[in-house]
Amino acid sequence: MASGDPPQRSAAHPNEAPAGLSLVATPIGNLGDLSPRALAVLGGVDAVLCEDTRVTGQLLARHGMSVPLLPLHDHNEAEMVPRLLDRLRAGERLALVSDAGTPLVSDPGYRLVRAAIEAGLPITAIPGPNAAVMALTLSGLPPNPFLFQGFLPPKAGPRAAAIGRLRAAERAGLSATIVFFEAPHRLAETLAALAEGLGPDRPAAVARELTKRFEEVRRGSLAALAAHYATAEARGEICIVVGPAPEETTAEADLDSQLRAALQGASLRDAAAMVATATGLPRKQVYARALELSRES
Repeated sequence: MASGDPPQRSAAHPNEAPAGLSLVATPIGNLGDLSPRALAVLGGVDAVLCEDTRVTGQLLARHGMSVPLLPLHDHNEAEMVPRLLDRLRAGERLALVSDAGTPLVSDPGYRLVRAAIEAGLPITAIPGPNAAVMALTLSGLPPNPFLFQGFLPPKAGPRAAAIGRLRAAERAGLSATIVFFEAPHRLAETLAALAEGLGPDRPAAVARELTKRFEEVRRGSLAALAAHYATAEARGEICIVVGPAPEETTAEADLDSQLRAALQGASLRDAAAMVATATGLPRKQVYARALELSRES
């Protein structure tokens, strides 16, 4: 249906959409995963905001619904936000969906949600499928805490820099399972980059085609997964899950020897900073120990 056509609510679910903006999760593969509540809301709104009207149109048609569709994506979101806020202020009920999964998770819509919050307009969410969380639970890796990173940069240089920042955060104390999205044609090179930047022995999992007929979860070290997908073709939507970094400890005697050597030619503050960078230990911890050593001498 064209965006200018008058709204037609589903006869099965009249006026069941809440006021304001509803963020509605849609299936990530298996169309049977659209919840009854999501159906009721989508059938009761004045319009559905979506990334691709063809994808969402097919989903709604499968359930016998005819609702106006409005495209909302990275290229038009800034332009669309003021118009959508006017419609919400006028009392219209709008739903926001992505092509698959939970809206805003590596998908458009954040600017609209922020603007609606700032305007004091009502927002709610209808929960449902999420590929990142499903991959996490199937990986066999520690589920709590976890860090969702989305897509890494596609080019080698920026990707290596992003992985380097993650490794630096781990050296500073971050301990979490990390979840990435990746395109199938970049999977092998991304796994190789993760193995190089985070360590080849890090436990990991690759989950693809989740909820679909050829769903697969392959578990192993980053090096083993990189070697497998260097020759095996990967298809479908993919999540990479990487386990937490192993605990790194620097023996107290080794730390003291490094600090004493650094203190011979640098100020206490500079020596602590250099040793913290070299060992990956928190700077405050190293500075405190350097202060103790300077008082002992």
